[in-house]
Amino acid sequence: MKKILIFINLILCQISLLAQGTPQERYIQKWAPTAVREMYRSGVPASITLAQGILESRYGLSALASEGNNHFGIKCHKDWKGKSMRYDDDAKGECFRVYDSADESFQDHSDFLRYRDRYKFLFELKTTDYKGWAYGLKKAGYATDPNYPAKLIKYIEDYKLYEYDTMTSEESERLSEAESQKEGSTSVGSETSKGGKSTVTKKAKSRKELRREKKARKVRKKYRSAEESVPDVIPASPLSLEEPKRIDKSGREVFSFSLTREAYSRNGVPFITSVEGETYSSIAQSYHLYLKELLRFNDLTRSEELLPGTVVYLQAKKNQSEKGLDKYIVGEDDESLRDICQRFAVKMSSVVKMNGFSADYEPREGDTIILRGKKVKKR
Repeated sequence: MKKILIFINLILCQISLLAQGTPQERYIQKWAPTAVREMYRSGVPASITLAQGILESRYGLSALASEGNNHFGIKCHKDWKGKSMRYDDDAKGECFRVYDSADESFQDHSDFLRYRDRYKFLFELKTTDYKGWAYGLKKAGYATDPNYPAKLIKYIEDYKLYEYDTMTSEESERLSEAESQKEGSTSVGSETSKGGKSTVTKKAKSRKELRREKKARKVRKKYRSAEESVPDVIPASPLSLEEPKRIDKSGREVFSFSLTREAYSRNGVPFITSVEGETYSSIAQSYHLYLKELLRFNDLTRSEELLPGTVVYLQAKKNQSEKGLDKYIVGEDDESLRDICQRFAVKMSSVVKMNGFSADYEPREGDTIILRGKKVKKR
């Protein structure tokens, strides 16, 4: 703990000095906490995020950054449905994304890299391998400038941005808190001015919570009765998921996703049970996952109301069930195919293929569903 405090104080001293320096240094001082947070959320090295931000946005002073909050020069592309602006780049009047805030730009930059196939190989690199990331971005086509990797590396080494790549989640939180305290006075005033409105919202929400609790009691009763009748259908063993760490050859800790909440394992897949007030979005944020990832792990295409006591998987489910649980006979309960797949920690797409189900299949009482075995012809 003492070492962590010393490291944080050194970083904060460095940031304090940066604030008095060049535009590049002030940019780093302002956006370093965000870059580290994005590293833990997405896996993109903080040094790369900061170096790209400095280069692409001209340390926040470019027209794209100042007018459109676009710090990374990300163009519209076919899948963009948000606001946009025209700007002369490689060609005249190209379409660039516009964001409501710079924070959104940082988040979209991470998403842009993580969810495009051409950048997938980058996430096989260590977050401390900033040179590999720099050359990889050029190889994947992020920029046309042949000197792009060298420019990123120079910024990273000149300003020691690589130090942010080895920050732990605790150090990151302390860094963010220190930065927030500097801006605290303005935010306190705005909260006070909205006090009356928040009270009304809370009262309106309480009536909705009563309806949710009533529905939740029914769900718990349903699952308790199902588990009591088939006690070994859902084997779950306690599993404490501590923050995973990998050590590179130099002995330094390498970033990995942090999972610190006590969880359970079913069919080798870690899961938690939701508590009152949680949402899929809040759980995704707690476990440094993208919301769309968490939804995919749980066979959902969009977020829905999360009732207390709901099983939420934190990793992808298996293609088949555990040995000895090869089949399941549908009982009287009105279970969907997804409900069954959640009970056994099996991907719904795999169960559909194994059983040859059509896209609109709905389980009926007495149906036998294969959970482990060979594929069958489509029904």
